[in-house]
Amino acid sequence: MSPTRTGIAYDSHRLVEGRPLVLGGVTIPDAPLGLDGHSDADVLTHAVMDALLGAAALADIGDHFPDSEERYAGAESIALLGEVLEIVRRAGFAPVNVDATVICEAPRLGPFRDAMRERLAASLGLGLDAVGVKFTTNEGMGAIGRGEGIAAMAVATLR
Repeated sequence: MSPTRTGIAYDSHRLVEGRPLVLGGVTIPDAPLGLDGHSDADVLTHAVMDALLGAAALADIGDHFPDSEERYAGAESIALLGEVLEIVRRAGFAPVNVDATVICEAPRLGPFRDAMRERLAASLGLGLDAVGVKFTTNEGMGAIGRGEGIAAMAVATLR
C-alpha cells in the first residue's frame, strides 16, 4: 500500500480594479474587483496546488511557475493545476481528496461553490465527494477584513 501524505497551503492576493475575479477556475460575474497577480491570481486554486505539491514534498508553485517567466503571465491557474497533477503523479502520488477555505468579506461566494468544486474535481480527476470548498469572512479584521484582498487555505491528501 502506498503511503498517505498530507499537505497544507495558504495563498493571498490583493484586490484591484480592472481584473476579473477568478476562484477555483470560476469567473465570478459582476465582481467589482479582481485579484492582482502574474497569473489570474486564483487564490483558491493556488492554495490547492501548493497543498498538493507540499504533500509530495515538491516545493511550491513559485518554484514550478515563477512569476519571472513571461509564459505564465495571465495563465489560467486551473490549467496550471493540471500541470501540478502531472508533477505529483510523476513523483508516484495521486490525490485522494482536497479541502479548501476561501477567506473574504465580499462578494458572497456561496452560489458559486458547486461550480468551483466541479472545476477543481475535474482538473484533479476526483469525484465531487472528494473536493470540499468553504467560505468565511475575517470578521472585519486585518487587510482581508477591510476588503483589501482574498486569501485561501487548502489541505490535500495524496496516496
